Amino acid sequence: MHWADVIAYRFDRDVEQVIATGITPSGPIHIGNMREVLTADAVYRAAKDLGVKARFIYIADDFDPLRKVYPFLPDHYEKYVGMPLSEIPCPCGGHRSYADHYLSSFLQSLKELGIKPEVYRASELYIKGKYRDLICISLENSGRIKKIMEEVSGRALPKDWLPFNIKCENCGRLTSSKALLYEYPLIEYECDCGYQGEIDIRKGGVGKLPWRVDWPARWKLFGVTFEPFGKDHAAAGGSWDTGKRISKEIFNYPPPMHVVYEFIQLKGKGAMHSSKGTAVSAEEMLRMTPPEVLRFLIMKNKPSKHIDFDPGIGILDLVDEYDKEERMYFGEEEAERRIKDLKRTYELSQPYEIPDKLPIQVPYRHLVTVVQITRKWEEIKKILIRNGQIPEELDKRDEERLKKRVENVLYWLDRFAPEKVKFEVKEELPKISITEDQLNALKVLENILANIEWTPENLHDAIYKCAERSGTNAKDIFSAVYLIILGQKHGPRLGYFLALLGKDFVMNRLREAIKYSTS
Repeated sequence: MHWADVIAYRFDRDVEQVIATGITPSGPIHIGNMREVLTADAVYRAAKDLGVKARFIYIADDFDPLRKVYPFLPDHYEKYVGMPLSEIPCPCGGHRSYADHYLSSFLQSLKELGIKPEVYRASELYIKGKYRDLICISLENSGRIKKIMEEVSGRALPKDWLPFNIKCENCGRLTSSKALLYEYPLIEYECDCGYQGEIDIRKGGVGKLPWRVDWPARWKLFGVTFEPFGKDHAAAGGSWDTGKRISKEIFNYPPPMHVVYEFIQLKGKGAMHSSKGTAVSAEEMLRMTPPEVLRFLIMKNKPSKHIDFDPGIGILDLVDEYDKEERMYFGEEEAERRIKDLKRTYELSQPYEIPDKLPIQVPYRHLVTVVQITRKWEEIKKILIRNGQIPEELDKRDEERLKKRVENVLYWLDRFAPEKVKFEVKEELPKISITEDQLNALKVLENILANIEWTPENLHDAIYKCAERSGTNAKDIFSAVYLIILGQKHGPRLGYFLALLGKDFVMNRLREAIKYSTS
């Protein structure tokens, strides 16, 4: 049984389930963050498939403060450190706020992935007074909450600590005010900016609960029954340990069911962190792979398993693996594991509807070669038709899918592909130097190629026939062919590459090279 179904089977079917997730939009939201949202979405879908009444909510923590000037921000953002993300200017000037700048692309990514939660913004929840009663309960139980946090975390809090971060009325920061006196409904405070004042907690937006209190408060607010979270929150003495006690003892609400997920590791750099520049954003991932492949990356791995993500050659392997599972799903290839698990993983990987037949597949590795011969879709299509990889008449859905994959491959090539897979077909014979043995081998190869059917297998075999007949090392022949076409000694798999280029181009280039090297 798929891990999402295992979780969904534990739900009480007589109670509406509220599946929650939340991310702070403090920077580009990366695929490590996306694991949380996709995990929640998988459980939501599994619940619905079982006939369980369920809601799926996403809370954007846009009322959180900017913690520092991240590497991707200009230096002048120093003056906004400590202010709510929803009240900081947009970095590009095109959005309502800093938070919206990063939320807009994230929400678009959710749409592409077929994820459709109810979206709430923490800033609006606080400003509209949705937290009012929970803030009052928290402040009335300040001593009990302080004791819980100290007992669980092992850290001492200041004697006059209150579970509320005041937003200074002068500088707008949430992190620099200190409460002096609380007497319902007022809190007197002083701020590091030199301002002294008082706030009325009955008014919305005057501050917020600290994270360890805010989290259990929102469980109560929304009636959350299930939530995935990262292993950092699950660490001993962490926010889950404090949250579940505050939820039960202060808000009289049972902590939700949960699953702890492992981080996605970026190859060679460790766990992803936008703030350190060690992350691939969800937007970038969706520009280099189809959405079903990103979903597949999460669906095929249990949440407890860490994922090593390689945006280089690893992308080709990931798409190949997805395509193979797709063929097995439709019975076009023998299944290598339990068909029930395989089918469920494939179904949960689809952003929207499940295809009714196997889509036309062209391996990513092949497309990487084709798009470096030409980037024009109509020319790409002609090459694929000529080589029997797609039919002459494509239905609209298959054509759109292939065009999207071509766009994905081009983005990957331009930004993430290792240099060893890149090449350029020279429009004219490059200025190259080949040995006498290579020249003689090319003459033999020209004769062989002129008399064979133009298929990748025949072209590959032709190199070895040429080596036998000319007495030249096959490796030197491969190098010579790459040199006259690419101007370098290596390139894509030669048989397939020459088949894509077409007989006329290859024969003309061979004859031109022989003529040039003989003269």
